[in-house]
Amino acid sequence: MTGEVVLEGRELMKHFTAARSGRRGVLGRHPPVRAVEDVSLALRARAVTALVGESGSGKSTVARLLAQVYAPTSGEVVLRGSPVRASGGSRSREFRRDVQLVFQDPFASLNPFHRVRYHLARPLRIHGHARSSAEAAEQAEALLERVSLTPVGQFMDKLPHELSGGQRQRVAIARALAARPTVLIADEPVSMLDVSIRLGVLRLLEQLVRADDLALLYITHDIATARYFADEIMVMYAGRIVERGPSEEVTQAPAHPYTRLLVDSSPDPGRPSTEDPRPRGHGEPPNPIAPPDGCRFHPRCPLALPICAERVPHRTDLGDERWVHCWNHDAEAATQ
Repeated sequence: MTGEVVLEGRELMKHFTAARSGRRGVLGRHPPVRAVEDVSLALRARAVTALVGESGSGKSTVARLLAQVYAPTSGEVVLRGSPVRASGGSRSREFRRDVQLVFQDPFASLNPFHRVRYHLARPLRIHGHARSSAEAAEQAEALLERVSLTPVGQFMDKLPHELSGGQRQRVAIARALAARPTVLIADEPVSMLDVSIRLGVLRLLEQLVRADDLALLYITHDIATARYFADEIMVMYAGRIVERGPSEEVTQAPAHPYTRLLVDSSPDPGRPSTEDPRPRGHGEPPNPIAPPDGCRFHPRCPLALPICAERVPHRTDLGDERWVHCWNHDAEAATQ
């Protein structure tokens, strides 16, 4: 990673109140949903970081914590070395300008009653980049050109329902760029698009990262896509980060059993086939209201050790900017 760290999450934790969980704790209170536990990550300029995991693992919650949509239960968000808490006012507006979200569903994220012109002009005016309607229109046209929606005259006055899914997502990306951010958080940005147009949107994001020195967090359940698109991969399971490293190394030689399960279940013609006689993971992800003790993956893990059910694994550094939380890579577990 050559770019400087722009945005960090440090020991982030997020618990939600389980209003209808059906279970009650002490004094009749509902136990919390432990969505995110002790998550730390750093996003660097000119780099793509992929956060990978199955549905319900907490990826989108991490995105909203980093974007200050959710306040963390504990931990902090750090922008350019300074802790931030976007709670309204000018500081909140500055943070929103620096950190922008691109959502999974482009149709839901765009107001169906407003035209493309409005969606792009509004953030330009809010953040002071355009002082007149003429300036806003000129910059909006430039944004459409940047996301390859040309000729721009055919798109400026269209409503969201008049666009295809890929075109809507490009408008959503252009709207995020209108704020001139330093960090872009893309939450499953291509999962609702046709397979034939996903590559074009990913290539657009990659070009923007390099051209604008953006730090991009790419959230996905598809580790094969992350391999080709991201510089580094962080794997998340049941609210915790279990492995991190350069994309090629993580996908070609996964260290955590859960990462191996993701890789083996993902079609990837660029990965050599392997014959592994060991049984694969089975069962369902744990209940976030009452997760298991120790490693949260141990009930499904084919390589679980006795200590896995008792203690949360430490972080083990593997070299070359790689680390894993797994007792199978920790010398301490061998003596248990």
